[in-house]
Amino acid sequence: MKTKKLFMIVAGIVFGILGALMVNWGNPANMGICVACFLRDIAGAVGIHRAGVVQYLRPEIMGFILGAFISSLIFGEFRSRGGSSPIMRFLMGAFVMIGALVFLGCPIRMMLRIAGGDLNGVVALLGLVAGALVGIFFLKRGFHFGRASRMKPIVGWMMPIIMLGLLLMAFLKPDFIFQSEKGPGAAFAPIAVALVVGLVVGFMAQKTRMCFVGAWRDIFLVKDTYLISGVIAFFIAAIVTNYAVGNFGAEGIYHWGFADQPVAHTMHLWNFLGMALVGLAATLIGGCPLRNCILSGEGDTDAGVTVLGYLAGAAVSHNFMLASSPAGTGAWGPVAVIIGLIFCVVVAFFMMERA
Repeated sequence: MKTKKLFMIVAGIVFGILGALMVNWGNPANMGICVACFLRDIAGAVGIHRAGVVQYLRPEIMGFILGAFISSLIFGEFRSRGGSSPIMRFLMGAFVMIGALVFLGCPIRMMLRIAGGDLNGVVALLGLVAGALVGIFFLKRGFHFGRASRMKPIVGWMMPIIMLGLLLMAFLKPDFIFQSEKGPGAAFAPIAVALVVGLVVGFMAQKTRMCFVGAWRDIFLVKDTYLISGVIAFFIAAIVTNYAVGNFGAEGIYHWGFADQPVAHTMHLWNFLGMALVGLAATLIGGCPLRNCILSGEGDTDAGVTVLGYLAGAAVSHNFMLASSPAGTGAWGPVAVIIGLIFCVVVAFFMMERA
């Protein structure tokens, strides 16, 4: 058990270092690695939203899923399974993305934002934990999506195959793929660097079961510190790295405070509630966006459907003015967050064993 936790801590340190350094290698400031933002960029690249500043095929996402696929094959953990309320997982995945884009970041970016001095991330962290606690309330009362069943191996291979196709297009850059010329989508690390980082993180995350929402679920639900040890190691490594490479200071890109943070806004209520929606929906789904990407790589088709829900949520957010910007929330973002919270609570209530 001690060896297992040590590996989790090491994985968290490596991930935190890489997450911080990806900014120095070309990714947007305060967005070294963000699963929600990167899936949003991929959705734009394939044309399901047309926000011109956030369109790019992020190789990190392909690396996460393919790294998990490789790891699961090596360690004999690839299992093709699914069929556990896929429509509910799809919709909750969409609401996870909506909440994340109202805050402007997934739980990973939230921690990276705090490690980069952005105190708006602290407000979001409180919201994430609050949402997770509501999810735990329903878990304790028997909430579940139903049992998954084994499927033919080819079904579990679909997400890795899709990722290989997207990766090929990232290298070939065909005319039908959209590419931002300005904004966050135009800031990116070299493809080879992004892919290697994605593969490394995907491999480690598959082996450790790393999850940035499950960590809070486990510590409050079963008093298990295994996952949270990785999150803490990630945060410490990221903040130390930022200071070590000069990201803070007179010549740096970061400073401590709420105002004037890169790709962020200071509407605290919606930072809190946006991530509360992420925490609630992710707890009910069974994992954060990173965790579902990893699960989809090891044959879990329910997680694959959830990832497709993330892409749909990104498209809805940018097509219908839900996503935030540094100027504040989108016109309909707050309404969508409230609808999402109500939806999750109602679904959780009716899917409890004791309902």
